[in-house]
Amino acid sequence: MSERYRYDAADLGVLGPEFKAVPVTAHDLTGAQFVAETPALGDLPTPLLTLDAGALAANVATMAGWARAAGVDLAPHGKTTMAPAVWRQQLAAGAWGITVATPWQLGVALASGVPVVLAAYPLLEPAVLRALTTRPRTARVLVWADGVDVVEEMARHLPGGAAAQPVDVLVELGASGGRTGARSVEAGLEVARAVGRVPGLRLAGVAGYEGALAHDASPASLETVRRYLTDLAGLHARVLAAGLYGEVPGGLVVSAGGSAYFDVVADVLAPLHDPAGEHGPPVRTVVRAGASVAHDDGFYRGITPMGRETGGTLTSAIHGWARIVSRPEPGLALADAGKRDLPFDEGLPQVQAVRRSGSGPAVPVTDAVVTALNDQHAFVRLGPAAKDLRVGDVLRLGLSHPCTAFDKWRLLPVVDDALAPEPVVVDLVRTVFG
Repeated sequence: MSERYRYDAADLGVLGPEFKAVPVTAHDLTGAQFVAETPALGDLPTPLLTLDAGALAANVATMAGWARAAGVDLAPHGKTTMAPAVWRQQLAAGAWGITVATPWQLGVALASGVPVVLAAYPLLEPAVLRALTTRPRTARVLVWADGVDVVEEMARHLPGGAAAQPVDVLVELGASGGRTGARSVEAGLEVARAVGRVPGLRLAGVAGYEGALAHDASPASLETVRRYLTDLAGLHARVLAAGLYGEVPGGLVVSAGGSAYFDVVADVLAPLHDPAGEHGPPVRTVVRAGASVAHDDGFYRGITPMGRETGGTLTSAIHGWARIVSRPEPGLALADAGKRDLPFDEGLPQVQAVRRSGSGPAVPVTDAVVTALNDQHAFVRLGPAAKDLRVGDVLRLGLSHPCTAFDKWRLLPVVDDALAPEPVVVDLVRTVFG
């Protein structure tokens, strides 16, 4: 294990039926005992979702290298995996922090020892606001606000007087037709001014999410993203020129960048990255790409900047496995994985290969298509080249959108190589989805 990043197997207690990825033969074993037996993929139950150790490590290294070359920092979105062991791997590779999307996720990140947390949402939960300002903490937390009304609501729940620990706030810029975010630079300036009027809040930068404005890599979409990011840089410049930033321990933050357009983010915003403050107040440009850690065989494979002009390669580290349980009519197979097991919001799973009776090398399949998912079943239409698939065969499935895959599994086996003739379990990843 010295050449691999260690995940959660060594720290897990006794395994049991609450983990659907664990075979009945592992019940009453600890995670460490189970992995020590080097179980083969064929020993695991279906339906199943696995992570590929080599691909995970390579993706983390690729993104870390890209950020260094681009001159930006990374705070990968933790909601993709909600797996603190994966977060630790990303931090160990050089990530500046981790991004979260809810107060509960913020709590998980703080409890996991994340040093910097970008809370990419308006923090309005009274108990969490009070805890951030009154309880001892070592992590830096930055929250978002996109309206004067948001700032006023936050102010209602802060302790009276100046808080011992001011809450760092990033003004969120949006755009018409987007998701949250102030709808203009002028509106963003008003939010910045409102933050400055509230004791206990500290204006720390600007942020936004360009991924809500485009959904492909066409020239028109890329130009839409570029215009938005230019406005975000402009908002930061206007706030700076107006003298609205005060002294901010840790420096200012300008943040954007999901997993689809981080190349454009770097192109537009990297010139602002000046953490040493050589040209003014210290500023960090922070990219939040989260899906890149697992990547996929669907949406992100088609849109990733790594497939455009950016150097490096991302590889899908996540696969589904489903057993054919019925051949009720010619040209149709039913497999035992459905919406409870696999993502489906950005495209259905893709049949990649078959392991006959669940063992032996995976043989490529080119004529089988998942056409629908029920709760626990996949409908697989079979063309002439796949007509010999039979009950008991196990299909390897390429998945699309890892952000809605991890949440279906409390424990994920990590295999040495998902494409090997007989993948072997080398670790386990625990997720925390509430």
